[in-house]
Amino acid sequence: MKDFIYHIGTVGTPWGEAEKQQWLSEQQIKRSYKDEVVTPLQQFLPDTAELLNYGTLDYSAFHLPVYELFAVRSKNWQADKPIVLVTGGVHGYETSGVQGALKFIKEQFSHYSTKVNLLVLPCISPWGYETINRWNPKAVDPNRSFGAESQSEEASLAMAFVRQHQGEVLVHIDLHETTDSDNSEFRPAKAARDGTVNHNWNIPDGFYLVGDTDKPEAGFQRAIIEAVQKVTHIAEADEEGCLIGEKLAQFGVVNYPKRALGLCGGMTDAKFVTTTEVYPDSPKASPEQCNAAQVAVICAGVDYALA
Repeated sequence: MKDFIYHIGTVGTPWGEAEKQQWLSEQQIKRSYKDEVVTPLQQFLPDTAELLNYGTLDYSAFHLPVYELFAVRSKNWQADKPIVLVTGGVHGYETSGVQGALKFIKEQFSHYSTKVNLLVLPCISPWGYETINRWNPKAVDPNRSFGAESQSEEASLAMAFVRQHQGEVLVHIDLHETTDSDNSEFRPAKAARDGTVNHNWNIPDGFYLVGDTDKPEAGFQRAIIEAVQKVTHIAEADEEGCLIGEKLAQFGVVNYPKRALGLCGGMTDAKFVTTTEVYPDSPKASPEQCNAAQVAVICAGVDYALA
């Protein structure tokens, strides 16, 4: 597997402001958050849901847009029901994370809102969505920023909003993708930014999950894998028994210490936690399958937790 040396910075030296500015100057708007996320939310919002603005990302200091952030919440919120949290677009470039959350809202929200209190944040990083990017404009990864000293407004605003809701968060499903651009762009850029050496891993061909090392809940993960198998194929471990450099915990599942790493999946005390990893670059998976796989995860996860 070929390792790429990134074109910005000096190998072994972390980026300063000049390198971050150079990186930012190369980013371009490639699609519309308003057209692809906000407008659909407004158009197909179920009667059982309410659309809430939970914050504003003001990047005008970078000569970039101001983004309004939206969540969809059960209109009939009941204190005696558990909370199911769904997050998408923490990494804005991971398209089915956002579009899968929208598809769930449109097709399944009303069904599950009779059973649980639903809270869906479909696109936590709108600038990342528009520029098809992993970071925010400050070259910060929101999905390493869900902790006490967050450097990401995207993460801080999401955490503050979720904390406003009283009740037990039973399930948290964070919707992601693993793409070929992880090796061609994002991992080399991270190594350059941090002044470290990048070693690419094999991109798994297929869907997999990242559970939480501290609460793996193997049965929960297995139920989700079985549901997704009906929609798209599951990634096989590589010759070293790994996915993305991590030893397989069970078929289609690796575990990370989510809270310690500042991952979105670690921001609550939910018993049942998982992060999806869809592979949109597979010749065996269409965008429609990728979105459907994300929906299958949410449904299967909630069904298991309630059973």
